[in-house]
Amino acid sequence: MAEQEEFAISADLVNKLRSTSYRAQVAYRQIKTASNLTMAEEGSSKEEIKAAAGESSTKTKEKAAKPTKGEKKEKSSSNEKDQKEVKDKQKPKNAERPVRNVEKRKAEKSLQEESPAKKLKAENGASEPEPTEDVDKMESDDFIKKIDQRRKDVCEDVSKFKFNKKRVRVLSEEEDFSDESNGVVYWMSRDQRVQDNWAFLYAQRLAMKLEVPLYVCFCLVPKFLDATHRMFDFMLKGLAHVEKECRNLNIPFYLLYGDASKAIPPFLKEHNIGGVVTDFTPLRVPAKWVEDLKNALPSDVPLCQVDAHNLVPCWEASPKLEYGARTIRNKIHNQLGQFLTEFPPLVKHPHPPKKMPSNIDWKKADATLQVDRSVAEVTWAKPGSEAAYKTLQSFCEKRLKHFATLRNDPNKQALSNLSPWIHFGQISVQRCVLTVRLYRSKSSESVNAFIEEAVIRRELADNFCYYNKHYDSIKGAYDWAKKSLALHKGDKRPYLYTRDQLETSQTHDDLWNAAQFQLVLEGKMHGFLRMYWAKKILEWTTSPEEALAISIYLNDKYSLDGRDPNGYVGCMWSICGIHDQGWAERAVFGKIRYMNYQGCKRKFDVPGFVLKYKKKKMEMKK
Repeated sequence: MAEQEEFAISADLVNKLRSTSYRAQVAYRQIKTASNLTMAEEGSSKEEIKAAAGESSTKTKEKAAKPTKGEKKEKSSSNEKDQKEVKDKQKPKNAERPVRNVEKRKAEKSLQEESPAKKLKAENGASEPEPTEDVDKMESDDFIKKIDQRRKDVCEDVSKFKFNKKRVRVLSEEEDFSDESNGVVYWMSRDQRVQDNWAFLYAQRLAMKLEVPLYVCFCLVPKFLDATHRMFDFMLKGLAHVEKECRNLNIPFYLLYGDASKAIPPFLKEHNIGGVVTDFTPLRVPAKWVEDLKNALPSDVPLCQVDAHNLVPCWEASPKLEYGARTIRNKIHNQLGQFLTEFPPLVKHPHPPKKMPSNIDWKKADATLQVDRSVAEVTWAKPGSEAAYKTLQSFCEKRLKHFATLRNDPNKQALSNLSPWIHFGQISVQRCVLTVRLYRSKSSESVNAFIEEAVIRRELADNFCYYNKHYDSIKGAYDWAKKSLALHKGDKRPYLYTRDQLETSQTHDDLWNAAQFQLVLEGKMHGFLRMYWAKKILEWTTSPEEALAISIYLNDKYSLDGRDPNGYVGCMWSICGIHDQGWAERAVFGKIRYMNYQGCKRKFDVPGFVLKYKKKKMEMKK
């Protein structure tokens, strides 16, 4: 739920609009109004909106305030004609005070200026993608070919690329890969793709240096949390694409069964492997898989971990738990210069194994799963990196221009829809950002808004799950939230529903029912509605603990991008106030931010959304 806090527009743009003509003032008000779409508080006052953005909640008058001295000084720098036009105009409502915008000005400036990553051109052999590149509509094959060409423009292969070692950390006591070994293993887990994968690239770099074969292993467990066959089907079909691509690159792909700590050591012994590289996840269960493998490996076999999911590696972005987006934003932006670079290509491996494995029987693999098969696969999202690239292309060419202003309207087509592929690592967020930035000249505000959500908010979620072991529990909430929720735990609820009633959309609220049905049917829910959905579960269940458990269960069971840091943080934000602040106290919610039906009606066409999913439900019954 990247939409949940501080949706601010560029401070540079604010200052520019303030110093121009009346028409620009009108445009400024329109943009600013759009940026407050996420304020779903019923009857939110100007003070409350400021509070949500981290501003002081000091009382101000209902009518617009007069320009401050600082603003007058800004206006004096424009020509006299513009000064006269602006002089008597009201300050736009809900305008952020310049003094609070220092941090965001720096962040926006770092996005709009020439990237420091260009300083790496000479070292890496190619330049960063230019925003001036021709990005007119093209065929999907041409779109993918252009991405492939950008990799080739960087360098011939990863052995000639100056790899940023900050992406890598050695988990084992042994650090060196033996020269006497016959191979390197990349244990693929979170990042299930071949290209644009820093962990895979690092493994190939090592194998090239040692002049040995490179192997890829994926460990398939029969069950994972509340994931259903919907998710496993999407994952396995994506891995089938990975197997085929690896084979074409002289890299054998092995599907192993069970925990990595039991499946990988025998494989290493059989193939005389000298070391293991794996990717990174902050979640409890897969993190334990890594820890268990480390303990199971022979003492002379090193285990390296590469964060191939985040632009800035989680451990480099911050050494501690961050309170919110405002505390991590600059830490990430300040490091984008060294991490937001183009990828080198992962190439045909020059040291193939003596024998390639036989093709994997994916139907047999599917048969080993011990999961709920009642949840149907979705039809709108096709597994694999190629489908991900096509979705990225359609977003850039059709929906990106609306992202800044319409992304919080569930009836509009303005979202990227990339979350399933990002969750399974079938596309790199870094590739998405590099591509979206090429459209800055056409949709600068939307590009900035996308980067805020895809980078800052998403990496903030990883930070929370990495440094807070109670990321899916009330225990992980801030003290003020825990106290407030406990104080109102006994409050009378207006409605009470069981988990089964909620799961089958049997509430009095037609909007909530439609959102839940969207989740069940499509494996996704619009981001704005995810907030409303989770907050209503808090309002309609017996306790915050039950509400959090139900929201996580439903999200993990039905959403393709469930079982993810974003999902856990989204539920924790809605129910426990994580990355938020205290609001006006009220029954049941305490100081947790409130959302209601009437607030949604003011934001978008609720009847239209409800009708859409009523029709889909009727079609299913037929």
